[in-house]
Amino acid sequence: MSNIPNIRFKGFTDAWEQRKLGDMVSFSKGSGYSKGDLKENGTPIILYGRLYTKYETVISEVDTFADEKKGSVFSKGGEVIVPASGETAEDISIASVVEKSGILLGGDLNIITPPDEMDSAFLAISISNGKPHNDMAKMAQGKSVVHLHNSDLEKIDLPYPNYDEQRRISGFFFDLDNLITLHQRKCEQMKTLKKYMLQKMFPKNGQSVPEIRFDGFTDAWEQRKLGELSFSFEYGLNAAAKEYDGENKYIRITDIDDESHEFKQDDLTSPDTDLSVVDNYKLSEGDILFARTGASVGKSYIYKASDGLVYYAGFLIRARIKEENNPEFVYQNTLTNNYEKFIKVTSMRSGQPGVNAQEYSQFEIMIPSKAEQDKIAYCFRNLDNLITLHQGECEKLKKLKKYMLQNMFPKKG
Repeated sequence: MSNIPNIRFKGFTDAWEQRKLGDMVSFSKGSGYSKGDLKENGTPIILYGRLYTKYETVISEVDTFADEKKGSVFSKGGEVIVPASGETAEDISIASVVEKSGILLGGDLNIITPPDEMDSAFLAISISNGKPHNDMAKMAQGKSVVHLHNSDLEKIDLPYPNYDEQRRISGFFFDLDNLITLHQRKCEQMKTLKKYMLQKMFPKNGQSVPEIRFDGFTDAWEQRKLGELSFSFEYGLNAAAKEYDGENKYIRITDIDDESHEFKQDDLTSPDTDLSVVDNYKLSEGDILFARTGASVGKSYIYKASDGLVYYAGFLIRARIKEENNPEFVYQNTLTNNYEKFIKVTSMRSGQPGVNAQEYSQFEIMIPSKAEQDKIAYCFRNLDNLITLHQGECEKLKKLKKYMLQNMFPKKG
């Protein structure tokens, strides 16, 4: 049977072939090891759970170890492994290539050894996506634990091109995965740096100066309450949300990302009210929002003009910072351990946790001169921009990968 994908590399025009996996490869099983066998050092080992927690097409480095047992199965390099059991059919309908030889392969692994004319990485990508993946998921059997056997894998229909095209496809996705990993790693490095700087660039309890300062600043910081730094605390708009009208955005607690504290704009809404009479609920540059109730109490967000025309909802409190203070500096204080402790203590209620405007106004902040605030604010905003940049690039690459997986393999079997 022949079929052709939507997107191909130049120079490849032959139709793909399709055969049963069992007619092309050989199958075997790993040997019985479990998490209880893992040790700090020993022989490298791969257990089935790794495949659906790390999602690697090619396993290059192994950081789990065990003592060798009699009858153990070792990789020779280039095998494709598929979990034999897991919690869901989707979990186990995936595959990875074991790049190196001498790796112990655990018992709940189906092992596929492809022939010389089939690229291992291409086979793993094919199994983990598209029709072969869907067919595998249908075959997985079980209730609390689902199982997939080599006898099931034998029946999978696998479309494939010639070896050169296989290598071009697997190489493309290998490079794409490396780019995604690079941006993820950079993002984590920036997050780690920011966490460190938040601990070092604000004074610890009982101290009047931070451990790290910019050159030229030596004066002691002064303690102020958030209410002293703000000229207003106001509750948000009491209106339901409706479908986004293309201009007027509505921010609710759930629209603030739990980790980045950015305004999530992938599912926008507009306030369902007469907007001609609610100008006071429009956000302005530097406005800081606080979640006042529920599991997300204490979550904060600072408005930026790039977020567009935004109205804020009723379960949020807006603080407007006085001109003699830097709003970004104040906002970054809401990401510190000191703020987290304040919220934990202040939000305790007999029912649902909450912090009202009066209570928020009592949060104590150590304040340096405006010039030093500006320097610190600029530093952290740059870090946040770098984090957002790498996250954005990572998401773009993931979308590209998803699109290419859908279009570089035949859709019909």
